[in-house]
Amino acid sequence: MKNRISIKLLIYITVVAILTAIDQVTKQLAVLHLKGSHPFIIIDSVLEFSYLQNDGAAWGMLSGKQWLFAVLTVIVLAFLLYIVILTPYTKRYLPLHIVTMLLTAGALGNFIDRILNGYVHDFIYFKLINFPVFNVADSYVTVSMVIFVILFLFVYKEGEFDYLIPHKKSSRK
Repeated sequence: MKNRISIKLLIYITVVAILTAIDQVTKQLAVLHLKGSHPFIIIDSVLEFSYLQNDGAAWGMLSGKQWLFAVLTVIVLAFLLYIVILTPYTKRYLPLHIVTMLLTAGALGNFIDRILNGYVHDFIYFKLINFPVFNVADSYVTVSMVIFVILFLFVYKEGEFDYLIPHKKSSRK
Protein backbone atom coordinates (compact mmCIF):
# COMPACT_ATOMS: atom_id res chain seq x y z
CA MET A 1 0.00 0.00 0.00
CA LYS A 2 2.73 2.45 1.02
CA ASN A 3 4.70 1.58 -2.12
CA ARG A 4 1.64 2.32 -4.30
CA ILE A 5 1.25 5.75 -2.68
CA SER A 6 4.94 6.45 -3.35
CA ILE A 7 4.62 5.50 -7.02
CA LYS A 8 1.41 7.51 -7.36
CA LEU A 9 3.04 10.58 -5.79
CA LEU A 10 6.15 10.16 -7.93
CA ILE A 11 4.03 10.12 -11.10
CA TYR A 12 1.99 13.10 -9.87
CA ILE A 13 5.06 15.15 -8.97
CA THR A 14 6.84 14.26 -12.23
CA VAL A 15 3.89 15.20 -14.46
CA VAL A 16 3.22 18.40 -12.49
CA ALA A 17 6.91 19.34 -12.71
CA ILE A 18 6.96 18.80 -16.49
CA LEU A 19 3.74 20.77 -17.04
CA THR A 20 4.91 23.58 -14.75
CA ALA A 21 8.27 23.69 -16.56
CA ILE A 22 6.46 24.02 -19.91
CA ASP A 23 4.47 26.93 -18.49
CA GLN A 24 7.54 28.65 -17.10
CA VAL A 25 9.57 28.18 -20.30
CA THR A 26 6.77 29.63 -22.44
CA LYS A 27 6.51 32.62 -20.11
CA GLN A 28 10.26 33.21 -20.30
CA LEU A 29 10.09 32.99 -24.08
CA ALA A 30 7.27 35.55 -24.00
CA VAL A 31 9.35 37.89 -21.85
CA LEU A 32 12.39 37.42 -24.09
CA HIS A 33 10.63 37.82 -27.43
CA LEU A 34 7.43 39.78 -26.78
CA LYS A 35 8.02 42.20 -23.90
CA GLY A 36 8.34 45.69 -25.34
CA SER A 37 7.61 44.44 -28.85
CA HIS A 38 4.64 44.53 -31.15
CA PRO A 39 2.30 41.51 -30.97
CA PHE A 40 3.35 38.43 -32.94
CA ILE A 41 0.42 37.59 -35.18
CA ILE A 42 -0.37 33.90 -35.59
CA ILE A 43 -3.68 34.26 -37.46
CA ASP A 44 -4.53 37.82 -38.47
CA SER A 45 -7.42 39.26 -36.41
CA VAL A 46 -7.86 35.91 -34.63
CA LEU A 47 -4.85 34.81 -32.56
CA GLU A 48 -1.67 36.58 -31.54
CA PHE A 49 1.04 36.54 -28.91
CA SER A 50 0.96 39.81 -27.03
CA TYR A 51 2.87 40.33 -23.77
CA LEU A 52 1.05 41.55 -20.66
CA GLN A 53 1.91 41.68 -16.97
CA ASN A 54 -1.18 40.80 -14.94
CA ASP A 55 -1.22 41.48 -11.21
CA GLY A 56 -4.80 40.28 -10.85
CA ALA A 57 -6.86 37.24 -11.73
CA ALA A 58 -8.79 36.69 -14.97
CA TRP A 59 -9.88 39.96 -16.58
CA GLY A 60 -7.64 41.77 -14.07
CA MET A 61 -10.02 41.09 -11.18
CA LEU A 62 -8.60 41.63 -7.68
CA SER A 63 -5.64 43.51 -9.12
CA GLY A 64 -2.82 43.91 -6.62
CA LYS A 65 -4.14 41.31 -4.16
CA GLN A 66 -1.09 39.03 -4.41
CA TRP A 67 -1.34 37.98 -0.75
CA LEU A 68 -4.87 36.70 -1.39
CA PHE A 69 -3.75 34.71 -4.44
CA ALA A 70 -0.83 33.26 -2.47
CA VAL A 71 -3.05 32.10 0.42
CA LEU A 72 -5.72 30.68 -1.90
CA THR A 73 -3.10 28.87 -3.98
CA VAL A 74 -1.54 27.22 -0.93
CA ILE A 75 -5.00 26.08 0.23
CA VAL A 76 -5.89 24.74 -3.23
CA LEU A 77 -2.54 22.93 -3.56
CA ALA A 78 -2.94 21.32 -0.13
CA PHE A 79 -6.46 20.18 -1.00
CA LEU A 80 -5.29 18.75 -4.34
CA LEU A 81 -2.51 16.83 -2.61
CA TYR A 82 -5.07 15.45 -0.13
CA ILE A 83 -7.22 14.27 -3.06
CA VAL A 84 -4.24 12.69 -4.85
CA ILE A 85 -3.08 10.80 -1.77
CA LEU A 86 -6.54 9.40 -0.96
CA THR A 87 -7.85 8.72 -4.47
CA PRO A 88 -7.26 5.16 -5.69
CA TYR A 89 -4.82 4.84 -8.54
CA THR A 90 -7.19 2.89 -10.79
CA LYS A 91 -8.52 3.27 -14.30
CA ARG A 92 -11.82 4.56 -12.88
CA TYR A 93 -10.12 7.52 -11.22
CA LEU A 94 -7.52 8.23 -13.91
CA PRO A 95 -9.49 11.23 -15.27
CA LEU A 96 -9.58 12.72 -11.77
CA HIS A 97 -5.82 12.25 -11.44
CA ILE A 98 -5.33 14.03 -14.77
CA VAL A 99 -7.52 16.91 -13.58
CA THR A 100 -5.55 17.23 -10.34
CA MET A 101 -2.23 17.25 -12.23
CA LEU A 102 -3.42 19.93 -14.67
CA LEU A 103 -4.94 22.07 -11.93
CA THR A 104 -1.85 21.73 -9.72
CA ALA A 105 0.50 22.67 -12.57
CA GLY A 106 -1.67 25.67 -13.49
CA ALA A 107 -1.91 26.91 -9.92
CA LEU A 108 1.80 26.34 -9.33
CA GLY A 109 2.85 28.02 -12.58
CA ASN A 110 1.02 31.24 -11.79
CA PHE A 111 2.00 31.02 -8.10
CA ILE A 112 5.68 31.00 -9.09
CA ASP A 113 5.16 34.14 -11.17
CA ARG A 114 3.29 35.94 -8.40
CA ILE A 115 5.90 35.10 -5.78
CA LEU A 116 8.92 35.94 -7.97
CA ASN A 117 7.52 38.92 -9.88
CA GLY A 118 4.39 40.17 -8.14
CA TYR A 119 2.46 39.54 -11.36
CA VAL A 120 1.79 36.84 -13.95
CA HIS A 121 3.20 36.83 -17.48
CA ASP A 122 0.32 36.55 -19.98
CA PHE A 123 0.85 36.37 -23.72
CA ILE A 124 -1.84 34.42 -25.61
CA TYR A 125 -4.58 36.64 -27.03
CA PHE A 126 -7.67 35.49 -28.94
CA LYS A 127 -8.32 38.76 -30.70
CA LEU A 128 -11.34 37.44 -32.61
CA ILE A 129 -13.47 37.36 -29.45
CA ASN A 130 -11.39 39.89 -27.49
CA PHE A 131 -10.73 37.26 -24.83
CA PRO A 132 -8.40 38.40 -22.03
CA VAL A 133 -4.71 37.68 -22.57
CA PHE A 134 -3.73 34.45 -20.81
CA ASN A 135 -0.89 31.95 -20.46
CA VAL A 136 -0.26 28.19 -20.48
CA ALA A 137 -0.96 27.83 -16.73
CA ASP A 138 -4.34 29.52 -17.25
CA SER A 139 -5.04 26.98 -20.00
CA TYR A 140 -4.27 24.12 -17.60
CA VAL A 141 -6.68 25.54 -15.03
CA THR A 142 -9.44 26.14 -17.58
CA VAL A 143 -9.14 22.71 -19.21
CA SER A 144 -9.00 20.96 -15.83
CA MET A 145 -12.13 22.76 -14.65
CA VAL A 146 -14.05 21.84 -17.82
CA ILE A 147 -13.02 18.20 -17.42
CA PHE A 148 -13.88 18.34 -13.71
CA VAL A 149 -17.43 19.56 -14.41
CA ILE A 150 -17.95 16.91 -17.09
CA LEU A 151 -16.70 14.19 -14.76
CA PHE A 152 -18.98 15.20 -11.93
CA LEU A 153 -22.01 15.65 -14.16
CA PHE A 154 -21.67 12.59 -16.37
CA VAL A 155 -19.07 10.10 -15.11
CA TYR A 156 -18.89 9.82 -11.35
CA LYS A 157 -21.88 8.86 -9.25
CA GLU A 158 -23.02 9.93 -5.82
CA GLY A 159 -20.94 8.35 -3.09
CA GLU A 160 -17.84 7.68 -5.20
CA PHE A 161 -15.91 10.33 -3.29
CA ASP A 162 -17.03 9.44 0.23
CA TYR A 163 -13.46 8.30 0.91
CA LEU A 164 -12.42 11.97 0.91
CA ILE A 165 -14.65 12.73 3.89
CA PRO A 166 -13.02 11.67 7.18
CA HIS A 167 -14.95 9.04 9.12
CA LYS A 168 -17.37 8.31 6.30
CA LYS A 169 -17.65 4.85 4.82
CA SER A 170 -16.33 4.74 1.27
CA SER A 171 -18.01 3.33 -1.82
CA ARG A 172 -14.79 3.15 -3.87
CA LYS A 173 -14.63 0.83 -6.82
